Amino acid sequence: MSDNRFIQKFIIPCYDTDSQFRLRPSSFMNFAQEIANRHASCLGFGYDDLMRTRTAWVLSRMHIHFDEYPLWRDEVVLKTWHKGQEGLFWLRDFSLETPDGRTLVRATTSWLVLNIDTRHISRETAILDEGTACFENAIGQSCGKLSVPKGAETVPLGEHRVTYSDVDMNSHTNNAMYLQWVTDALGYEVMTVGRLSDIKINFNGETRPGETVTMSRVDAPDGAICVDGLTGDGRSAFRMELLFDKGM
Repeated sequence: MSDNRFIQKFIIPCYDTDSQFRLRPSSFMNFAQEIANRHASCLGFGYDDLMRTRTAWVLSRMHIHFDEYPLWRDEVVLKTWHKGQEGLFWLRDFSLETPDGRTLVRATTSWLVLNIDTRHISRETAILDEGTACFENAIGQSCGKLSVPKGAETVPLGEHRVTYSDVDMNSHTNNAMYLQWVTDALGYEVMTVGRLSDIKINFNGETRPGETVTMSRVDAPDGAICVDGLTGDGRSAFRMELLFDKGM
């Protein structure tokens, strides 16, 4: 650890890249989840620590910006740090860099602590030591609540039934899978011709094996693609906003 940042070095593996040899966006989310858990565990508020009080971290909002995509076999340095509390949210940032310090990917996340028995938000304020925080921002502002542009045409994007590969150790959909579903639904040409530079996600509700999530797309005036994911009973599973550098 350095300056309250947790640091991990690794090489981009082939199974986390696309046909352009670029890191898949959903793979970055998986990397971020893992290093966040490792850092939290080192500080005494990881998965096992919270489970003692029947609570768990739940990712609520995320904003990812790709300055540059790392490629297959690139050596990278992933850094994470927590920034303490903002209202009900606990903030954690990430930076993926080259060994010489050039920033490739930046992200900021907002987490809630959930009581796993009642499914209610825990308002416990003594979860972590503020002395272990780092207040540098990877992205200037935390991800806010997303909204769909009014009056815009809604286009169906298909549906996805939650299956074995989608589900994590908590028996609900891994948050990175929502991004994978959306990028798959947008299609091969969209994802390989355009360059996805910015992703904002609101995780609004859990989904479990056997549930079906229906996705729809709205194109915003600024060029962003807004995607809603709804369960069969009309609950919002997620809302997402994606911005491509060109062509989308």
